[in-house]
Amino acid sequence: MDTLYGLLIAPFADFAFMQRALVGSLMLSLGACPVGVFLMLRRMSLSGDAMAHAILPGAAAGFLFYGLEILPMTIGGLIAGVIVALGAGAVSRFTIQREDASMAAFYLISLAIGVLMVSIRGSSVDLMHVLFGTVLALNNEALTLIGGIVAVTLASLAIFWRALVAECLDPLFLRSVSRMGSPVHFIFLGLVVLNLVGGFQALGTLLSVGLMMLPAAAARFWTVRVEPMCVLAVLIGFASCIAGLLLSYHASLPSGPAIILSSGVVYFASILFGTRGILRARIIHHRHRTA
Repeated sequence: MDTLYGLLIAPFADFAFMQRALVGSLMLSLGACPVGVFLMLRRMSLSGDAMAHAILPGAAAGFLFYGLEILPMTIGGLIAGVIVALGAGAVSRFTIQREDASMAAFYLISLAIGVLMVSIRGSSVDLMHVLFGTVLALNNEALTLIGGIVAVTLASLAIFWRALVAECLDPLFLRSVSRMGSPVHFIFLGLVVLNLVGGFQALGTLLSVGLMMLPAAAARFWTVRVEPMCVLAVLIGFASCIAGLLLSYHASLPSGPAIILSSGVVYFASILFGTRGILRARIIHHRHRTA
């Protein structure tokens, strides 16, 4: 029992920074994982990755003027994300270029600008902080910000749930029977940007999308219904955060990558052992052949 306590409980019971990291990462999972499910169902997973890179110039601008202050970097990241989302959408709507190509172009330009802006004033340590986050350095201000983002996300999902599900299944049908099609799409993009901005406080701009997409992708191998998929994605996110923080504590590893790698382990296990995974499909196929 003492060994289990030392491995699983003591790091969170004895250190306040571990407690704040746990609370912050769990809150991020609660808001980001359901958003990741809808991104995946819309086949926009790589768009989420692009948006994560797109917030870097805004965060870098906040860093240039105010240093590593949470609120300016958050506001800057939010503005940059919205500009990139609207800009890529406008290019795809008014030109011959498709949205995936315009999004890739915008996020690559944004990433380069952001790295240059951080490099102008900061050191390589500052750049690593912005790119990869410091979940173990979350303070009360950061936790308050993340909590507010989670509250807005859950409230928006509850209000627009049916419209979001309908748009995933058949966006043209939703637009034909309701005027909510376009507004819901932009509200959803806003939720994506908001959660990525909250995530970069803990995991950085490069890894924040990992906690959004990997649990959602893993949950896809266990169920086909949206509601259970969102719940399962959140639970996988919780487990990944706990496992990643414990791994980083005991093995002296960076916390953000440890959390994402823990999600990756669950993802690969789901590919193999999920009810819709490889082994299950092979067993069913074998039974049909021998029947």
